[in-house]
Amino acid sequence: MGMTINRIGPPDPIQPGKKPGRSESVKTGDKSDSISLSSEALEKSNLYQAIGVVASAPDVRAERIAELKAKINDPAYINERIVDATAEKIMDAFGL
Repeated sequence: MGMTINRIGPPDPIQPGKKPGRSESVKTGDKSDSISLSSEALEKSNLYQAIGVVASAPDVRAERIAELKAKINDPAYINERIVDATAEKIMDAFGL
């Protein structure tokens, strides 16, 4: 037993150059472009700018490290007062 399906009507023909659901006229009132950024995009932009500033900043730590190495290698620098002060800072850090 077979079933026959009859077409109700022809399919809608697609006309070249016409897109369904679009109007024929194009509004040309305002020709200026605008961009709206989300707060997340602005935060990321600020973060990238900060990274760029940090990356381009001179490294003053290298200078400070060289100064500290010179002090440590100088036998006159390491004395009882320095040792006591360092021990106190270590004990404070551990809550002793």
